[in-house]
Amino acid sequence: MYAALWRALPGPWPLRLLIVLLLVAAVAAALILHGYPWVMQTFFPTPDPMLERAPSE
Repeated sequence: MYAALWRALPGPWPLRLLIVLLLVAAVAAALILHGYPWVMQTFFPTPDPMLERAPSE
């Protein structure tokens, strides 16, 4: 898979390396900013502390 991706990229190898690094950085940023927070909210919900408090009277 990586060899096919490498051959599909345009330009000499320094440009290909730059493109691959940018793609890896974009995927990592997307996971950190959107993927992992969604997983944490969906599968590991934290209890809401406001729901567990007794009303103060």
